Amino acid sequence: MAKIAVIGAGSIIFCKTLLNDMFSTPALRGSEFSLMGPTMWKLEKMKAYADQIIQKNSLDFTISCTTSRREALKDAKYVILMFQIGGIDAYKFDYEIPMKYGIDQCIGDSMGPGGIFRCLRSAPVLIGIGNDIADLCPGAYVLNYVNPMGAVCTTVARATGMKMVGLCHGVQTTLDLIAGYTNVKKSEIDFLCAGINHMAWFLKIEKDGKDLYPLLKSNMEKPEYYKNEKVRGEVLRQCGYFMTESTGHLSEYLPWFRKNREALDRYCGEPAFGGESGAYYHYSVMVAEKFRNTDVLAIESGELEPRSKEYCSYIIEALETGVPFRFNGNVPNNGFITNLPHNATVEVPVYADREGLHPFTIGDLPMHLAALNQSNLSVQSLAAEAAIHGDLELAFWAVAMDPLTSAVLDLKKTRDMVRELFDAETEWLPQFRGKNLRDIKYIDVPPETRGVPVPVDPALAINGRFGKLGA
Repeated sequence: MAKIAVIGAGSIIFCKTLLNDMFSTPALRGSEFSLMGPTMWKLEKMKAYADQIIQKNSLDFTISCTTSRREALKDAKYVILMFQIGGIDAYKFDYEIPMKYGIDQCIGDSMGPGGIFRCLRSAPVLIGIGNDIADLCPGAYVLNYVNPMGAVCTTVARATGMKMVGLCHGVQTTLDLIAGYTNVKKSEIDFLCAGINHMAWFLKIEKDGKDLYPLLKSNMEKPEYYKNEKVRGEVLRQCGYFMTESTGHLSEYLPWFRKNREALDRYCGEPAFGGESGAYYHYSVMVAEKFRNTDVLAIESGELEPRSKEYCSYIIEALETGVPFRFNGNVPNNGFITNLPHNATVEVPVYADREGLHPFTIGDLPMHLAALNQSNLSVQSLAAEAAIHGDLELAFWAVAMDPLTSAVLDLKKTRDMVRELFDAETEWLPQFRGKNLRDIKYIDVPPETRGVPVPVDPALAINGRFGKLGA
């Protein structure tokens, strides 16, 4: 059976979930799992957890762990990525430095200064993985869970030859919400969802051919529904479509919801991922402290749990058995959404079977939805190019074009913030070492200053408004 390399297997919660999913998949019996990460004691704890499940349930799987990426990747058929370069230490800078400049992030892992710098940190590792895969397992399917999903997938597509699809659970969990908000069983909803990661649009939601949008929109006008998802609900109310990420996430991807205290109080006043400042950073710190002081894997029962909503095990099962599985995946836009850039990463329906991965062609999105997606794609493209080439100015422009940052800061303050982030995170950014971001200061104009004479069209020189005509 297949060898499955898990890169970043020290991610306790996520690796545990995906291993359990694959252990619960009969078609994958006999597979070999190679768990790779930089810290052996974490890997050994994950192996002990896995071995306990295997032994208790008489399963046919083999588990090994290594700190050598090349050893893990050698002859792998599937590669699963789930790492976070810099961990909590880097994430602290991603949140606290922008906050000092007035950029209030709830999540900070996909857009905003936090998401951009996470991409910059990940790129050297991703390119290294791409080189290793080309050498050691060139036909491997790469299933990516590393954020920022859109920028990471764009980086990989432009800088490596990896056969990669980006995976997220936003569609599955949003469909749960739609089912609850319309009182229709999830299994009975026929839907079409497409766009970009964390901003994919439910273009169709129906039951037995009947449109469920009128009911969803009607309910979202009620305070008890709107309260749960103020930003996502407001976007639905304004643009007519529901999308795939929480208020905390979406509030960072658009310029209208976190730009000042009034907006924060109105739209982001719920706790945690309802918009709270630093919610995901503080949660991550809490989890890290808990796992540092408690061996949570040691108290696991060894029972095999039902498969989660994550797509990973279902995709590998389809590739192995040929039984088709449909999911929403992040892929290069080879004409799948025709009014988004060709070299962007889009999230569209994909079929997996023994022949590979087959994305749907959607055509044009409604123009305003494409415009909202494009505001994020421009940032992702700039971040990817900056990350690949070690270009400080492109990194600055990625942050400057970020919708939240540009709603709060002018260019000078944005440049100062970016410089401070680079200074703080230099140990994780090898492609930028030895380079300095340009220092551009404000130009102050004293009140008595007169503009220099310039040539203008006489027809425009009304009452001397445009100064004297030059030679």
